[in-house]
Amino acid sequence: CKGYRYDLQSMRFLSMADKNIGVMQVVLTSLDAGVTASIETGIDTSVYNTGGVTEGRKKHFRMRELGQFQDEGYLIVETYDKRYTVIFRSGFHYETRGKKTVAQDNIFELKLRKNQTVVFTKVFSVDRVSRGADLDRAKELSEKKFRRAFWTSFKSLLGKHTRAWEALWSVAEVSIWGDPEVEKNFRFNIYHMLICAPEDGGIASVGARTLSGEGYRGHVFWDAEIFILPFYLYALPWAAKNMLHYRYRRLDAARAQAREKGFKGAMFPWESAGKGEDETPGWAKDLDGKVIRIHTGQMQHHITADIAYAFYHYYNVTHDREFLEKCGYEVLFETARFWASRVKYNKRKKTYEIRDVIGPDEFHTHVNNDAYTNMMARWNLLTACKLFRDLNKSDPALLRSLMKKLQLSRKEASQWRTVAAGIPITTNRNQVIEQFDGYFKKRPVKITHWDENSLPVITGRLTPRNYSKTQLVKQADVVMLLYLLSDAFKPSTKRRNYEYYVERTTHSSSLSLPVHALMAVEVDDPARAYQFFNTAVHTDISNVNGNTDEGIHAACLGGTWQVLVNGFAGVRVDREVLSINPSLPRRWRKVLFHLHWRGALLAFEIQSHRVQIQIVSPNRRRIKIKVFGVLHEVTGKKKHTFEQKRAARDERAYYL
Repeated sequence: CKGYRYDLQSMRFLSMADKNIGVMQVVLTSLDAGVTASIETGIDTSVYNTGGVTEGRKKHFRMRELGQFQDEGYLIVETYDKRYTVIFRSGFHYETRGKKTVAQDNIFELKLRKNQTVVFTKVFSVDRVSRGADLDRAKELSEKKFRRAFWTSFKSLLGKHTRAWEALWSVAEVSIWGDPEVEKNFRFNIYHMLICAPEDGGIASVGARTLSGEGYRGHVFWDAEIFILPFYLYALPWAAKNMLHYRYRRLDAARAQAREKGFKGAMFPWESAGKGEDETPGWAKDLDGKVIRIHTGQMQHHITADIAYAFYHYYNVTHDREFLEKCGYEVLFETARFWASRVKYNKRKKTYEIRDVIGPDEFHTHVNNDAYTNMMARWNLLTACKLFRDLNKSDPALLRSLMKKLQLSRKEASQWRTVAAGIPITTNRNQVIEQFDGYFKKRPVKITHWDENSLPVITGRLTPRNYSKTQLVKQADVVMLLYLLSDAFKPSTKRRNYEYYVERTTHSSSLSLPVHALMAVEVDDPARAYQFFNTAVHTDISNVNGNTDEGIHAACLGGTWQVLVNGFAGVRVDREVLSINPSLPRRWRKVLFHLHWRGALLAFEIQSHRVQIQIVSPNRRRIKIKVFGVLHEVTGKKKHTFEQKRAARDERAYYL
């Protein structure tokens, strides 16, 4: 009532101890007079999903059962397309004056006296029924699970939830001494990566907009493997493994797509969902809001090499030999076969070309010999060839078994190196890599103005419709290549390409700024490194791009984590060895974090000229780590401290 005061407190959470359980609690006190409270609860069956640009609102399920049973409501639905069955259950009770009452109805009224407090609590569960499972048995199990939660005290449920979060933060937390605002926003990003960490054995992965919105319909892109997987790989290796299991479980679908397109091996789709088939829509809105045709599903083939890269990256960091043998070899060999069949031999130039593709820069379509695609394909072929040779020496029986399963001959595998050597990469006399054939002939537009977020301002009469006629780049393309395959390029090549493309990249995708920040650190451009990083960290919490309502940007979350750990803190893998060579922003006194490395959990305290490392668990380990370019051995639980030599310190201070 108007003029009356009420004390209203509420809390709700999906349990991190059991993500199928949700809890809501509301505490209400009428401060000025008695009141009649109206309560409405239950299960809302009217929910719908947002459709694409050519669709209206979408309802993805039909109801199979709905009812009340022993003071609980339940709903069983089946999805229209894939026929998944989901069971919802919910129960509601309230407590006042020390008496707890289970609600008998979904709509009722409750009279409260002045200063009388009532505590409303709702518990619900969501369970997916495995395909082919007995529904009656599934209902019985879901009911038992729900009832355990419903009759557990709110305090106990909250305690389990809190302890689960404490366990996650104990390894995922990052402390930035000297920059509290960035630290707060950085932890916001970590939180969103933690809540969508997959733990279902590969049923699902991480969508491009995480679990926070309907953008891209939850589809899985290269964002998962290239941008967000490294966070899980070092913080929660089991989550990274689950993401790769998602791809492996859909390897047959990738093989089918390759056959359909006339290729060998496995060709992963640009947008993947439940079945692993290509889910890329035919139409979408452009940057200016106009509806345009989408070609990425037909031509953005680099994702196949990106996934292979992620499998090898996982093995390099974890040395999980069992996973490599059961899943990794197969994926790397099948993706190499795809690239060997995808190339076209140019008799005149004597090169193996990859034509009619789209690189990470999506402004230019139907291009030939995109540098990123070519180099990642070359890496995929060479890495598969190396693994094939090594396995032939270490475990020839396993290799024979794989060759039989894949119908792979030694002659075919030997061709991978030949094809890789013939894939062209074009550079000009200044060592600048041409993004694709004919790129240097495009209209040479440079970016000269940036806004307060360090984002480019496109001046003149240019619109997204004619960006393809210019050298403007949507997002990191060649620069992305320089980062992922860093060992393949000289420092001078990195600097010249970074300086060339930084003036031509519009950063029209949130994944672009973190990559440019990483390369800015590597080429000693500290001012722009911090600017790019700072804007990227604020992308979602400040809604920099004006589209956070569609969901959190997964690639940006993982990208900013890589900037801090792999960029500023300087943690990289250098020839199979963990290497630390920090270059922190001036205002940062130090950063603290944990990382997993080959079965051990390590604690790091990083300053620009001082590094402290401790093995947290297990303590009976000897680990070789390169710090400031010098190889050391770290043992036990002792804290090992390393300082940079003064000469090198003075030189680095010049750049900072």
